[in-house]
Amino acid sequence: MTDKNYLKRPVHLACTAAIALMAWGPIAQAQDLPGKGKDVLPLLGTVDEEMFQTLIVSRGLEKLGYNVKEPKGLENGTQHVVVGQGDATFMANHWIPLHQEFYERNGGAKVFYREGMFSTNAAQGYLIDKKTAEKYKITDIMQLKDPKIAKLFDTDGDGKADLTGCNPGWGCELAINKHLKGLDLEGSVTHRQGNYAALIADTIARYKSGKPVLYYVWTPYWVNGVLKPGQDVVWLQVPNVPNAKGDEDTRLPNGKNYGFKVNNQYILANKKWTGANPAAAKLFATMQVPIEDITAQNLLMRNGENKTADIQRHVDSWIKNHQAKFDGWVKDALATK
Repeated sequence: MTDKNYLKRPVHLACTAAIALMAWGPIAQAQDLPGKGKDVLPLLGTVDEEMFQTLIVSRGLEKLGYNVKEPKGLENGTQHVVVGQGDATFMANHWIPLHQEFYERNGGAKVFYREGMFSTNAAQGYLIDKKTAEKYKITDIMQLKDPKIAKLFDTDGDGKADLTGCNPGWGCELAINKHLKGLDLEGSVTHRQGNYAALIADTIARYKSGKPVLYYVWTPYWVNGVLKPGQDVVWLQVPNVPNAKGDEDTRLPNGKNYGFKVNNQYILANKKWTGANPAAAKLFATMQVPIEDITAQNLLMRNGENKTADIQRHVDSWIKNHQAKFDGWVKDALATK
């Protein structure tokens, strides 16, 4: 995104904020706001759709008086390094267990603050088009070991299935590579990496032309609104990698296994900073955005509402529709000593 002004607020929003603070009474009026004179630098990944939830958090911090700077986009692994070192304040797209390795590698609980789930029940996995799945009775990723099945998803003529995969540095690429190696699928499946947005656009075009598709995706993301699981595409079952334990054991309680545990998203912040800013820490711990709301907003972006002004409008609308809850988060944070 190139517009450098998307964190500026219209005058009517400032008036709304003033009215809200008056309604909260003497707590806000008797003292300076806790964030007065303090800068905050948010981070987000290289997926534009993460802007929505990042700006919701930023709005809450602004109500506490913080000067929130323009979010900086970095790959997921790099975000953890920068937040851990204190060169940025927070990220709102910290996935657990997917990003646990990034978390531990960069100092874990000694340097990071991670309290309260920001968004829950995020799924990931591999899908193929329903037409091919039904015609060839494909339900499991291990069936791609069959050269005849693999060839169905070959896009470059080398006889191997081409999987639209994950950008280097996101974290999910490590899990995909573990699957391909651990399940002995490297000889029949190619992990296509690069710019995910471009790769998935090609995949959708291929689907619309009636050709088989094989791809990785996560929720919340707009792709699931275009290629609807159960209607247009189906999830593939993925057995545990041999000797899997801990987070590598991905079988769900219902017996299904899509290769990934259900993830929860957290606001991850620098621990030294939150220690000096307890009101902001309280806000981070209590804010929650339903995954369905994120998916719905992401689909609006996919359908053309992807400009800075559009995303700001989506944030305004979400806050207005959840005003009592949003105000409650801020009020609780203001009351924190």
